[in-house]
Amino acid sequence: MAAEIHSRPQSSRPVLLSKVEGHQDVVSAALLIPKEDGVITASEDRTIRVWLKRDSGQYWPSIYHTMSSPCSAMAYHHDSRRIFVGQDNGAIMEFHISEDFNKMNFVKTYPAHQNRVSAITFCLTSEWVISTGHDKCISWMCTRSGSMLGRHYFTSWASCLQYDYETRHAFVGDYSGQITLLKLEQNTCSVITTLKGHEGSITSLWWDPVQRLLFSGASDHSIIMWDIGGRKGRTLLLQGHHDKVQAICYIQLTRQLVSCSADGGIAVWNMDISREEAPQWLESDSCQKCEQPFFWNIKQMWDTKTLGLRQHHCRKCGQAVCGKCSTKRSSYPIMGFEFQVRVCDSCFESIKDEDRTSLATFHEGKHNISHMSMDIARGLMVTCGSDRIVKIWDMTPVVGCSLATGFSSR
Repeated sequence: MAAEIHSRPQSSRPVLLSKVEGHQDVVSAALLIPKEDGVITASEDRTIRVWLKRDSGQYWPSIYHTMSSPCSAMAYHHDSRRIFVGQDNGAIMEFHISEDFNKMNFVKTYPAHQNRVSAITFCLTSEWVISTGHDKCISWMCTRSGSMLGRHYFTSWASCLQYDYETRHAFVGDYSGQITLLKLEQNTCSVITTLKGHEGSITSLWWDPVQRLLFSGASDHSIIMWDIGGRKGRTLLLQGHHDKVQAICYIQLTRQLVSCSADGGIAVWNMDISREEAPQWLESDSCQKCEQPFFWNIKQMWDTKTLGLRQHHCRKCGQAVCGKCSTKRSSYPIMGFEFQVRVCDSCFESIKDEDRTSLATFHEGKHNISHMSMDIARGLMVTCGSDRIVKIWDMTPVVGCSLATGFSSR
């Protein structure tokens, strides 16, 4: 069925539909059950719970299962109703949920990692469970036999994972700020490339197989869009969060990116617009505007008998400049800078008459967010975090799309 796209006023904001409370510790993952008024949660309190909405409008746990170790990651495959729970001890446990979501049967345990599991994905066609962990590796195991097929090690903790089911490419983000693209085979893998651009650890990844775009969020508060399919390898930088970006989701239909940060910030970015790539920062021993030496340039300081200056960078042109030549600040949304950043005085003059209207909307989730997931078909989002609260949101007023699947704003 064709999707309807409704334009909404900019002032629209996410509508909080429900708060789910009951966990005794950090809720590490929460997933909406497709086509059901239900949520599956996994927590550091060692429980996995399935919450169903009752006639009263409240969510009550229909399944409450205690694990042997704190739950750190989760994947759910709705068509087969299989659930995979990663734990702090490195094991992944598989369960099968009954049709009425009132019973959960244990299937098997996978000895996937030697340390905390950070991300899991399940591929039904190959019957693989793929995971990353704090033992610095990605592993893929056969769900039929429960045996290990392959492992690949990185130089630091593997923190997040995305997988292309058709091509068997895996994207792994790590604590060093690097993203590794791997091609997984039955018992081996090959490193295709590494992506470097973040100044902090990678906290979240999202892969869009249609446009072949990879989005990465990091502890440096920024998001980068990597054009994997495009030959130019274009990257776009998005800066609008004031804390580490914990979760991202790209809505391909409306070309919007939803991101959440640890301080509760929820951002919706308009990606259906021609954005500009932020420049690489240039290095110089002296200001590229007034030619005054920087403080490490001893020779020029001696020759000109001047005191060295601090080096800064203009976010628009990338030039190395001194403080006197970059006295202005400006937002520049077309380049992804949603708040005031340093620009050199000449760039400030060149953009002061340009349209600098924000290309994102910012909303307050009013709780710590460590994980988010969306049911794009219904325009629903669930957030959870260290405050032990799970929140269910109607995002249709913000993302401006309502797919023709029977969902209506409630």
